[in-house]
Amino acid sequence: MGINMKKLYVVGIGPGVEEGMTAEARHVLQEVDLIVGYTVYVNLVKKVFPEKEYFETGMRGEVERCRAALEKAQSGIVTAVVCSGDAEVYGMAGLVLELSEKEFVGVEIQVVAGVTAALSGGAVLGAPLGHDFAVISLSDLLTPWETIEKRLRAARAADFCICLYNPSSKKRGDYLQRACDIMLENGGTGIVCGYVTNIGREGQSYCLTTLEKLREAKVDMFTTVFIGNSQTRVIRDKMVTSRGYRGV
Repeated sequence: MGINMKKLYVVGIGPGVEEGMTAEARHVLQEVDLIVGYTVYVNLVKKVFPEKEYFETGMRGEVERCRAALEKAQSGIVTAVVCSGDAEVYGMAGLVLELSEKEFVGVEIQVVAGVTAALSGGAVLGAPLGHDFAVISLSDLLTPWETIEKRLRAARAADFCICLYNPSSKKRGDYLQRACDIMLENGGTGIVCGYVTNIGREGQSYCLTTLEKLREAKVDMFTTVFIGNSQTRVIRDKMVTSRGYRGV
């Protein structure tokens, strides 16, 4: 049986700088013929691989670019779809596989993991995800807000540490406030929180705060928010969630 030359990689590029890529991600992008992605992420990759051929689309062009990548791969062009962070955590891996289910069965698909913002942002803050945690997106473009509310309440009731993706945008300026109000419904004052903006990129900044003050924070789509659990505290100016080691 011959080697399948019809191959598509779905690659998580981490925070977006060369140092944040895994060795596997960098190797794959070095070897492919075509790189496909959202314009913002393509521009990040171009700084590392300026000689590559690119296909890019804007916001909400996910289906278009994933289908285009599958078509290119099917024609024999070794292609990579790039995603910020990890390829499957709010990335394009699931969509690519869904689109390939019936139309592109001859294309071999390989998912290449990357460092998602919950991990790279958590490292900036210290160790906020040291115990069980939930990752929830506040974007209601694909998920109804009612469902997001249910997930927020369930995670809070279970005393999970919570990492929030997509906490705000021009059209959703009050969504973080609404999420904080849900967190505060049954107490929660004083809970340690933090957020990181432009993780691993130029202009990176972070803040440690409390749940009450987080409600008033000015954040955007490039910010990742961390809400601690009942055991989270500040140690040496870092956000730390204890795993519960005895004697410590």
